[in-house]
Amino acid sequence: MKHFFSALAIGVCMLAFSHSASAQKDSVRVTIFGDSYSTFEGYIPSTHEPWYAPEGSKWHKKNNDVKQVEQTWWWQVINQMKWKLEINNSWSGSTVGYYGYRNENYDYRSFNTRVPYLGEPDIILCCCGTNDSWTGELCGEYKYANWTESDMWYFRPAFARMVSNIRQNYPTAKLYIIINSELKPEHTETMQVISKHYGVPCLLLHDIDKQGGHPSQAGMKAFAKQVIDFVKQNK
Repeated sequence: MKHFFSALAIGVCMLAFSHSASAQKDSVRVTIFGDSYSTFEGYIPSTHEPWYAPEGSKWHKKNNDVKQVEQTWWWQVINQMKWKLEINNSWSGSTVGYYGYRNENYDYRSFNTRVPYLGEPDIILCCCGTNDSWTGELCGEYKYANWTESDMWYFRPAFARMVSNIRQNYPTAKLYIIINSELKPEHTETMQVISKHYGVPCLLLHDIDKQGGHPSQAGMKAFAKQVIDFVKQNK
């Protein structure tokens, strides 16, 4: 009888472990692919520059009230949807194309260069295009194949190549494009047109409160709600 109960106890423990492992395996893995809006110090690759950071950090911005990672839009989305963070590959100031601030070459930090490093996600939330609009990068012509390195200095071919490569590299992942509010009309339109071409759901943010050009606590909350609502509508 003693051996029976011991075996039973082991069986129960194994069953509980199995359920736990299965639940963890079944968690939806989400990769955040973004720029400054999606950063937080300590939650992005150490080689990438954050914009958001806790008080006391050299990166902390006094003109913005977001001080904790739990206040970021992506943390709220993942927490409320009960998902699991795969990777946050976000880099402050990053552009989709290569045209950076002060006419610098941003190829090393561009979204196109970072596509291979998104982990093994089930969902990819890509918030991009803000810096391309702010740097004054020209849109160029729509081009959906045979891209060259010189094409990467223009937003339309650069954005098309990024979307195409994400879909090829992560064929089982669901990609969502998130467009910031208040961008130049031609950059907003470009992302909508190209996303439609590839059949990728595209969310245009609205009414996002900002401090220092970046979402505040209130803005992050609105940001998260709009993403959650959009994902639920476009599963």
